[in-house]
Amino acid sequence: MTRYYRPRNKADALAVLAEEGSGARPLVGGTDLLVGVRHRTVEPKVIVDLKGIEDLPDPLRIEDDRVLVGPTLTLGELATDPTVQEWFPSLVEAALTVGSVAIRNRASLIGNCCNGSPAADTVPAMLVHEVAVTIESVEGVRTVPLRDFFLGPRRTLCGTGEIVTGIGMRRPSAGYGSAFQRLTRRRGVDLATVSAAAGVDRTGSVVLGLGAVGPRPLRTEWDEPIDPADEDALGHVLERASVIATPISDIRGGQEYRAAMVKVLARRAVLAAADRRRREEVSA
Repeated sequence: MTRYYRPRNKADALAVLAEEGSGARPLVGGTDLLVGVRHRTVEPKVIVDLKGIEDLPDPLRIEDDRVLVGPTLTLGELATDPTVQEWFPSLVEAALTVGSVAIRNRASLIGNCCNGSPAADTVPAMLVHEVAVTIESVEGVRTVPLRDFFLGPRRTLCGTGEIVTGIGMRRPSAGYGSAFQRLTRRRGVDLATVSAAAGVDRTGSVVLGLGAVGPRPLRTEWDEPIDPADEDALGHVLERASVIATPISDIRGGQEYRAAMVKVLARRAVLAAADRRRREEVSA
């Protein structure tokens, strides 16, 4: 039988997670964990509820040059914050594709990352920015770049006895545009078949974040400035996206279909990001 534990402080939570090892699972939103428990695909010995911990970082803290996200920030709260909307529009677009309103009001951004799904909607949108993940355990604290956080399907650098206590997102430089695109079988209630985010800076350098086309979310960048309106230059960027993508066939889509659509969605994302950059430059 699974036990439920609700600690009041971080040290207590980390101690229980360390003691129980792989038998313990942390809980915040629970939109994935509780489904797994109900269907017996996940059978933890103890669920450690983090929502009552009083010394966790604030859900959202805005600084001059970055946004700091705590474990309890929901996707709904993220998507309605004015600073996040201004600095990270692609992340807002991605968050709003997750499930229903009810799910977004429970699911957390950190939980969406820690689930380790190759199809996690918010991850490609964060990969086009400078993002760091803070991981804590009884042994101490470490910070890793988001691009290194994912190891494979359902595997991340947050291991047994550890929790992610923060995500730091650096404010984009002036003239940076980002956008997110997603393809799925049914709007809002299914995992992505393919997803792509793009970031374009004022020089024309492009960064792509890709989801559901590999064993983990993928990131690639093109340092040489391009004009997205130049079909040849844009084609080189899209070719790189297709090279790193290693899609599989499953119930959501075939391998060849995904391989073709990753270039389509990447193109749309680059063009939308470039257009957003231009509009912001005009308004400035």
